[in-house]
Amino acid sequence: MTSSTSTTTVADITRTVTEVVAEILDRPVDALSPDADLRGVEGADSIKVVRIIAKIEQTFDIELEDDEIFGINTIGEVVALVERATARERS
Repeated sequence: MTSSTSTTTVADITRTVTEVVAEILDRPVDALSPDADLRGVEGADSIKVVRIIAKIEQTFDIELEDDEIFGINTIGEVVALVERATARERS
């Protein structure tokens, strides 16, 4: 079962994305905010960012476009991408 449903809210997406980032980067969830720069979090590197994106795509059963992914820096930007992608999937 995936997290992508028609009732998924921005708060739900934010929580799930933050949990994925925390898991992959081995950081406490409460140490991460929506404006946290993914590449600036201790322990982050390009491989881990790719793993974060892959896990988010799997979790929400979506596919993010490469050009969208390369432009993201913060958790909030990931949330916005997921929100748009889940909206596309529902329509």
